[in-house]
Amino acid sequence: MGGTFNPVHLGHLRAAEEVAESFELMRVIFMPAAKPPHKGDGEIIPFIHRWRMLELAVGGNLRFELSDLENQRPGKSYSVETLAQLNGELGEELYFVLGLDAFLELPTWKRYRDLFSLCHFVVVTRPGYSSTALNSMLRTQVSERYSFDTKVRGFVHPRFTTVYYREVTLLDISSSRIRGFLASGRSVRYLLPEKVEAYIYQQGLYQSRKMNGGQ
Repeated sequence: MGGTFNPVHLGHLRAAEEVAESFELMRVIFMPAAKPPHKGDGEIIPFIHRWRMLELAVGGNLRFELSDLENQRPGKSYSVETLAQLNGELGEELYFVLGLDAFLELPTWKRYRDLFSLCHFVVVTRPGYSSTALNSMLRTQVSERYSFDTKVRGFVHPRFTTVYYREVTLLDISSSRIRGFLASGRSVRYLLPEKVEAYIYQQGLYQSRKMNGGQ
């Protein structure tokens, strides 16, 4: 499960939990992007803070792990390079978990068609997005031979990997909304884990002014 996690929130964690349960996954690896190519240097906080918040968020869940692989590589963080490296190192079947909103942006990613030979996808629902858009994107931007298979609840292809579509508990939470709340002095309680919330206030992250008691 990749992303900037800027910051990680309960929507990320709940989606990962439900996907892990649905697919009986041995583990879910959270991999924060170190230098995402679609973000400017000033748009995200330093990697060390996003990593620490993830550590606080996943602690206690034995199936959740972290990887700083993208921070180890120089230059921009490209998923196609990350997944190729993971395939070589792990030798396990990979499922790339991401929201429908992010999946629809794949055509803007580096060598995005190669991803469909490197891993399966688990695309999870997002508020305001329809599965119709997923079908359209696959058939027009990847291959018209993708078709929906009701047995696996996903899109199958004779040569490429499978794109599964799963409905998860819709928590209408986004990192951008949390950052906006923090910048305007509004409460973010119950949007992210308490330890992550406490860390944000301790470090003064995302805040345009100090808040009394952090609430």
